[in-house]
Amino acid sequence: MPIDPERQKLYPGGSLRSPEWLAIRQAILARAHHACEGAPEHYPDCRAPNSAPHPETGSRVVLTIAHLDHDPTNNDPANLRALCQRCHNTHDSAHRRANARARLRKARALGDLFAGGEAAAQ
Repeated sequence: MPIDPERQKLYPGGSLRSPEWLAIRQAILARAHHACEGAPEHYPDCRAPNSAPHPETGSRVVLTIAHLDHDPTNNDPANLRALCQRCHNTHDSAHRRANARARLRKARALGDLFAGGEAAAQ
């Protein structure tokens, strides 16, 4: 899932393309030997290699760097993990659901009738 521009500003150097973030990314990929390090609670043994077909899904693996605590300002190597799409999406799913619910509650509290599909009723 793409990272919105406002959230990207929280990364080192203010961007996913900054030299600071790219250096961190390369260090994590090297540590992982360019293979998925596995989602701790779901697929801890996943070792899908970057650019190869995923052994379970068959899709081409594109490794991403996950913040285990979902905080883009916490770039301690112990908090970062190289994950394939399946592992990263699985790791982030509960966090995304919680954020979506919070956004919907906030929009409803502000009287935004377009949040959550209520506009269709008008």
